[in-house]
Amino acid sequence: MIDVLFLVLPDTLLLDIAGPAEAFRLANQALRRRGQPDAFHLRYAGPQAQAGSSVGLLLAGLEPMPTAFERPTWVVLLGRPGDAPEVIGRGGPWMDTRHWLAQTVAPRLAPSGATAGAVRLLTVCSGALLAADAGLLAGRQVTTHHELLDDLQAHAPTARVQANRVFVDDGAVLTSAGVTAGIDLALHGIAQVCGEVIAAAVAQVMVVFARRGVQAPQASALLAHRDHLHPAIHRVQDAVSATPAEPWDSGRMAAVAHVTERHLARLFRLHAGLSPRAYVEQVRAALAGQALAQGRAERQAVELAGFSTARQMRQALGRHPPPA
Repeated sequence: MIDVLFLVLPDTLLLDIAGPAEAFRLANQALRRRGQPDAFHLRYAGPQAQAGSSVGLLLAGLEPMPTAFERPTWVVLLGRPGDAPEVIGRGGPWMDTRHWLAQTVAPRLAPSGATAGAVRLLTVCSGALLAADAGLLAGRQVTTHHELLDDLQAHAPTARVQANRVFVDDGAVLTSAGVTAGIDLALHGIAQVCGEVIAAAVAQVMVVFARRGVQAPQASALLAHRDHLHPAIHRVQDAVSATPAEPWDSGRMAAVAHVTERHLARLFRLHAGLSPRAYVEQVRAALAGQALAQGRAERQAVELAGFSTARQMRQALGRHPPPA
């Protein structure tokens, strides 16, 4: 399990906490529904036991910033309202957090975050400025809210600041643009740990079907054709994505949707822009392409994705080539 540790300072943007935290909670919920254990443990810490948020809501019961990490931990730095001079506070809470980041987090940053005690750093909006002030962004590819890009470069002069990016994944450090981009970043982390199926399920519940990736727009076939609100089509898409190797003929998909086969075909064309059969093939092709890219044997890719033969798989990959 990964500890997701949100660092809460005075005036923290409430949505920067609530959006990503809800995504991680929903990921755990989706995993439990599949009989799997939780992947994320949410924690909230800060230099003070309580802090007022950007909208006046008091956030209390914050734990002290830890001196050690017993398991993989994602430290999340959050945005605050205002321009850079207002955001980069020189008061006690900011300086205490800055010192903690430099002394406790920086030495433990690891690209994978997969070993005990390893840490990844995630920033939302102007949270990147706190990371920069603590010296954690030197030499890294990073981003932040578009109004703060110049300020980020000034405080991290050796960093490669990226404009027009929803988020940037630099291994141990992941930075995102403003507010809702924190949800995109959380979904990206969920996909890395739990897989695209779980991330897609979370995106559906949060009504952010058009999930944006590192190089937005998101190109994953498991997330494509999900930018609609029709519950019957989502039920079918969830079922196919969860068990792609099952025999998904039109009758079985219609039963999942609780409509007739003809009506299902009409709904798919109207809301997803393709036929049910084409959707199944696209999902299977995406999974087969991922399996082959990971070094799996062709036979394994065929079985994993649910194709009947290697020839059928190659034909599908020809029609739905994996992204470059």
